[in-house]
Amino acid sequence: MIGKTDMKLPVGTRRDFLKATGLAAASLLVPACVSASKRWAGQAPSGKPNIVLIMADDLGYECLSCYGSLSYKTPVLDQLARTGMRFDNCHSQPLCTPSRVKIMTGRYNSRNYTTFGNFDFNEKTFAHVLKSVGYATCIAGKWQLMGRGAAGPYDAGFDEYCLWHMEDAFGPKECRYRSPKIIKNGRLVEGLEGKYGPDAFCDYILDYIERHKSGPFLVYYPMTLVHGAFVPTPDSPDWAQPVHKSDTKYFADMVAYMDKIVGRILRKLDELGLRENTLILFTGDNGTAKKITSKMPGRTIKGGKSLTIDTGTHVPLIANWKGATPAGRVCDDLVDFSDFLPTLAEAGGAALPENVIIDGRSFLPQLRGEKGNPREWLFCHYAPQSGQSFKRFVRDKRWKLYQTGELFDVQADPLEESPIGAGEGGEQAAAARRRFQAVLDSVG
Repeated sequence: MIGKTDMKLPVGTRRDFLKATGLAAASLLVPACVSASKRWAGQAPSGKPNIVLIMADDLGYECLSCYGSLSYKTPVLDQLARTGMRFDNCHSQPLCTPSRVKIMTGRYNSRNYTTFGNFDFNEKTFAHVLKSVGYATCIAGKWQLMGRGAAGPYDAGFDEYCLWHMEDAFGPKECRYRSPKIIKNGRLVEGLEGKYGPDAFCDYILDYIERHKSGPFLVYYPMTLVHGAFVPTPDSPDWAQPVHKSDTKYFADMVAYMDKIVGRILRKLDELGLRENTLILFTGDNGTAKKITSKMPGRTIKGGKSLTIDTGTHVPLIANWKGATPAGRVCDDLVDFSDFLPTLAEAGGAALPENVIIDGRSFLPQLRGEKGNPREWLFCHYAPQSGQSFKRFVRDKRWKLYQTGELFDVQADPLEESPIGAGEGGEQAAAARRRFQAVLDSVG
């Protein structure tokens, strides 16, 4: 990736802040990523796990109460984190299409990104990888990867799909929420007048899981929630009104409904007795919309969608694999969106695509409670529109260097307001500059 998007609040800063606000006791009840001397005693289930990857739309880490949010209630995801693992340093791209390309292919945007809303169908995705070892694969929710019309999701490795935002094949995209326009396996879904889009996607997923309960299966759910327009949900008091105007006051309702949808999927897995052999991952595709402000202990956070500062790329990541993930563990390791493909491949016992550079690094050992092979840095390439100048940076938990030469101490300066000039900041800053410049010079 190339852009100013993978910056995260470093572990030290986050801990200091939590201690100062009184949240530290709750957040640090368990160790961060387990050390080599403290390994999880659990035994991973045998066989290929089912995989459910859920990616919320425009959801920064500050929107989940398990990350300390005071503005929203997310009891289902909080419970998923308590019984599984929470990763505190996961970074996406700053915007949706770049993130979708990166997470599906395991490759930096500098290698395969064309322009906003497009996808290179010569790329191999995690769906292709898992299909090669016997997985049934489906995608439901938001597509926004034009080209090849109704066949696009099939070309991307999915056996079935139920999607919104396929306007190249079926005209304008229209609404994703009330009375949605949804395409299911090449056909326009009828009878959705007055229905709620997220419910329709969830219904499809529940049916898919039922039909493939013998497994193994991959469900990839890039949600339409919580992206604007910010409108009532079926649980909002004014849902019954025939016309809804976008208003940020509904954002909390949308977060709550997102959480509720995740709960429906978890209940289905429980009912079918599949939780012990299902790896569940939940994340967000980029930061929260800029018009949304959220409260965290002692501070207010403005959404950073499309920006390369921390609030543009810092997203939640919760992993839950009953019997494999140690309950309540918090991991501070850096996780990049390119890491998802190799993680899913390793979980399913699949080989990585041949003759192609995969930039990701599997974090499966960490979610099993092992030390693993954590990243020392993240690289980001960000150029959402063709012809637009790109941004590149490399960062770790403290330092961040842009291709322009701007260096930031993101622990002390998360909004990147005070660049550190050459020769400033002492030897640690100088060492970070040398180390990261070497990465910028070497990454394609």
